[in-house]
Amino acid sequence: MKKKNVLNLIKYYVEKNDPAFRNEAYEIARYFDSTNENTLSEYIMALLSDVNTFSPQMNEDNMPSFRKVNIDGTALPLPNEIMNDIAGMINAINHKAGVNKYLFEGAPGTGKTETAKQVARILERELFIVDFETVVDSRLGQTAKNIADLFKEINGLKDPNKVIILFDEIDSIAIDRINSNDLREMGRATSAILKGIDALNQSVVLIATTNLFESFDKALIRRFDAVINFNRYSREDLLDISLTIMDGLLNQFKFAESNRKILRKIIGLLETIPYPGDLRNLLKTSIAFSNPDSKFDYLRRLFIAIEKNHAIDDLKKMQELGFTMREIEILTGISKSQASRELKEEDKA
Repeated sequence: MKKKNVLNLIKYYVEKNDPAFRNEAYEIARYFDSTNENTLSEYIMALLSDVNTFSPQMNEDNMPSFRKVNIDGTALPLPNEIMNDIAGMINAINHKAGVNKYLFEGAPGTGKTETAKQVARILERELFIVDFETVVDSRLGQTAKNIADLFKEINGLKDPNKVIILFDEIDSIAIDRINSNDLREMGRATSAILKGIDALNQSVVLIATTNLFESFDKALIRRFDAVINFNRYSREDLLDISLTIMDGLLNQFKFAESNRKILRKIIGLLETIPYPGDLRNLLKTSIAFSNPDSKFDYLRRLFIAIEKNHAIDDLKKMQELGFTMREIEILTGISKSQASRELKEEDKA
């Protein structure tokens, strides 16, 4: 423990800055823990623990930019490359080596925000999202002050090792929210973020997301311990993910029945398969709109949505697209024998 820690404790006590006082005390407790003086460490932690349950001490009235995110157990399908990076990230956090700041970059719908939720679930931490649109203010100097207050609140968390902070679309702070002619004001905001990240409590895990990595401030990129690219989806990855997403949806819509082979063929008709966010919406709409008395109506609707230029009763076209007689029967409701007759008659004509 350094003299500076003691001086800071006195300073924060006089200033009645309880969050900073607690944070300094936790630093002292961690120091004693690192020197194997466990009794002292545990005694300090006990004094600081008013209750046994986690209380993030975020005053929603004073800090409206914070929002707690509810996390469900829904599986998140990711390509192996990205999954390996996330596994490494979780290992780094568990090692408590001070590697705690992460930037998720990628196009919209690639799963950045959902991945942050699942990281929180795996680590058994609470997730708080910060919408920077609520932080930006048109008044001179106010945005930088809001950012400073934001980090002060984060660093004053009572149990920092039980929370993840998500800066969702952090790039929005520098895009058309402050008068673009006032470069000084934008500079103040960026500077406030840089200072805040530099002084971030290492027990807090910070995840930021951006859709605009190419135009991202290089100084800001350097503040993050790791950058994870979410654009690494192959066509095969997206085909497999479509099956996983539909399996999850079918668990909700019990009237429908799975047919992975047909689903894969239909999704394969897309010239460009959308990223998981849009893909989920496409699949969910097809099953939500389907007839509950028809277990495969969702596949028919999905085919119609994708093959807009071809009617589903164009049997010749469906055959050319690679669908078997049985699959045509499932999609159209026309029996195999009737479909076969119609196709033979069309060939003769």
